[in-house]
Amino acid sequence: MPERSLIFSPAPYHILSYGALLGTQFFHTFINSIISFKVLQRPQFAILQQAVFPAYFGIQTAAPIVLGLTYPGGGGRVAALPQGASGVLHPANRWGVLVPLTVAFVTGLTNLVYFLPETNKVTAQRRQQEVKDGKQSWDKTPQSKEMKILNKKFGKLHGYSSLFNLITFIATVVYGVHLSATIG
Repeated sequence: MPERSLIFSPAPYHILSYGALLGTQFFHTFINSIISFKVLQRPQFAILQQAVFPAYFGIQTAAPIVLGLTYPGGGGRVAALPQGASGVLHPANRWGVLVPLTVAFVTGLTNLVYFLPETNKVTAQRRQQEVKDGKQSWDKTPQSKEMKILNKKFGKLHGYSSLFNLITFIATVVYGVHLSATIG
């Protein structure tokens, strides 16, 4: 009856959650965003990103918590590690589990609750300034002083958000390397 016991084990939920997190991050960061930017006009791309980012950053925030709660423990290099949060907090797991999951959670949460709303606010201000100036924020012609300030602020927020997204991805990969060591 091992199949039934596996249903009640955190291991399959842990692996599926990890796969969903890594797959979502990889697809959105390296495929979806790049292709969307190339094929959509800027206003449509911005609308798409504003619609996708709450769910995307929500996944980046929630999945590390799910991974912590479903940590399977035991096995691998360090036998008899506890399951769940106590396994994540075990001293043997500090660098391979706790740190990457915490980094992924914090950077995802920061994108969700700070960079996303701030970037959306600046985007709305840029749209208002476009109406006043009679041209798009990305036009090659000289921009108004106000638009230059908004473009600089947007670029800074977007840059930090992208950096945090990349850090989240790297932390997820680091955790995956540790997780793979526990399989064999």
